[in-house]
Amino acid sequence: MATAGDYEAPQRRQERATAVTDGSGNAVFAWPAGAFAAPPVVTVSVQGPAGFRSLTITANSATSTTVNVLGAPVVSLLGIQILAASVPSPGVTVHAHAVAP
Repeated sequence: MATAGDYEAPQRRQERATAVTDGSGNAVFAWPAGAFAAPPVVTVSVQGPAGFRSLTITANSATSTTVNVLGAPVVSLLGIQILAASVPSPGVTVHAHAVAP
């Protein structure tokens, strides 16, 4: 039996936020009270000076998400470029997009 209507799934709650990393390379996003009943699905990206960046979500709950950013400068050794040891990246802008599961 055919139907003549279009089904639209209910929209899931979404939040977007921007934070700047502290001296330890951590950016903390506090979600509005009651926004999520369970830890959201979070995607992150960075905006900062040139260089290699590594992102890790270190904590995620219904109320907040913490992201750690490490950076590694590129070093040339005998004409070969290699990455130096990663260190915390302060002052990097982190963008987060959270969606209810």
